[in-house]
Amino acid sequence: MLDRVDLRGVGDIAACLPRPEPVSEGSVAAVREIIDGVRADGDAALARYTKQFDGVVPSSWRVSPDDVAEARERVEPSLRTALEAAADSIAEFHQGQASKEQTHTRQGITIRSWDQPVRRAGCYVPGGRAAYPSTVLMTALPARAAGVDQVVLCVPPGPQGQVADITLAAAAIAGVDEAYAVGGAQAIAAMAYGTESVGAVDVIVGPGNVYVAIAKQLVAGVVGVPAAFAGPSEVVVVADGTIPAEYAAIDLIVQAEHGPDGLAWLITWDPDAANAVENAVARLLSNAARRDDIAATFTRSGYIVLVDGPEAAAKVVDFIAPEHLQVMSEAPGAVIDRVRNAGAIFRGPLAPASIGDYVAGPSHVLPTNGTARFAGALGVRDFVKPMHEITVDSEGLAAVGPHVAAIADAEGLDAHAESVRLRGIGNKVQRGTEDE
Repeated sequence: MLDRVDLRGVGDIAACLPRPEPVSEGSVAAVREIIDGVRADGDAALARYTKQFDGVVPSSWRVSPDDVAEARERVEPSLRTALEAAADSIAEFHQGQASKEQTHTRQGITIRSWDQPVRRAGCYVPGGRAAYPSTVLMTALPARAAGVDQVVLCVPPGPQGQVADITLAAAAIAGVDEAYAVGGAQAIAAMAYGTESVGAVDVIVGPGNVYVAIAKQLVAGVVGVPAAFAGPSEVVVVADGTIPAEYAAIDLIVQAEHGPDGLAWLITWDPDAANAVENAVARLLSNAARRDDIAATFTRSGYIVLVDGPEAAAKVVDFIAPEHLQVMSEAPGAVIDRVRNAGAIFRGPLAPASIGDYVAGPSHVLPTNGTARFAGALGVRDFVKPMHEITVDSEGLAAVGPHVAAIADAEGLDAHAESVRLRGIGNKVQRGTEDE
C-alpha cells in the first residue's frame, strides 16, 4: 500500500522523488465558471451550485444568531468544555502575535507604524465528509486576536440543509458574527464579491479541498488571501527504530483519514523500522473507521523513503515542504535543525500532529502543496495590513529636501522636485544648475 523509494547512495535526491501533480486546467476552468456564475447571479447561483454539489438548498443561507448561540448549549458538556479549552489556548497564543505601535525618528522625520486590522474576515470551514469545529476556532480566533470587526463563517450544509451543532457551538465560542450554510468554490465567490445574502469580506482564510483552494487563488487581489495553498492534508513522519512503530503508523493514518489528494510519507534510515511501521499501518488500518479514505490517500501518495541518514532525511523534507512534519528519532535535532520548509514541526514521540490540530495554540491552517517553501501557519498577520504615518519638521525637510529634488530631477519628475522647492528646500540645487 505504501510505495517504497530507496534513496540510499543517491546523489540527486530530488530527481528520484515523485512530484505532486499540478492543479489541472480543467479544475481551474470549472472553478472559474462557478465564480463567474456567483458574480452574475448571486443567491440564485448559490442555490444552483449547492443543489448540484451538496444535494440540498438551505431554507436560509444565513444561520440565525439565536441558533448559533443555542448550539453552544445543545452540544455535550464534555465537548463544550474541550472546545472552550482549545479556544483558550488558541486565543492566548495569537494574542501574543499582536504587534504594538512603533515610532521611529531620524533627522526630524518621525514615522509611526501600526497594524490595521481588516473590517470583515471570511473564514471557510470544510464540511460534508465531517464536521470541523476545530477549524472554526483556528480561523476565527486569530481574526479576533487581530482586532477584526466582523468575522464571517461559511460552512457547507449537511443533508438536511443545516450546519452541524458542533460547528455552530464552536462559532459561538469563537465569537463569529455571521454564519452561512454554503460551501465549496461558490462560498469563496460569495465572500469575495458578495450576493444578496452574503456580504463581501476583505480577507478569506481557511482550508478546503482543491476546488476551494483554487477558488481562493482566483479571487486573490479582489480580497486578501494568504499565500499558503491550504488544501488536502499532508504529513511527513521521520522516524528510526528507537520509537514504537505504532506511533509512526498512527500518525501517518491521522492525516490520511482526511481523505484523498493529500500525502503521507515515512522517511527513515532504518530498514527494520520501515518494515515495522508498514506492518503496524496494516494492523491499524484494518480497524480504522475511515479505512477507505485512508487507503485512498496511501494508494495515491503514500511512500516509505529510505535514506542514508538524518541529513538526507532533511533534504527530502525540504523537497516536499510538507504541511505537517513529525520527527521521532533518537536525535530529532539532527533533522529539525536542517529543515527550512515545513508548515508545522512536531518534535519527539509525545507530540503527535493531532495536538497541533486541536489544542497547542498555533492555527492548524497550514501551507500544503509545497507552499511551505514561502508560507507558514495562518496567524494574526493574515488579518492586518501595515500602515504608517510620516511627520516632517523643518529640520527634517531641510535635511532630505535636496536629496528629494536631486532624485526627482534625475527621474524627470519635475512636480516631485517642485513639491520640496515650493517649501523653500532644494532651491540651491536648482539655482546651481542654472548658474552653470
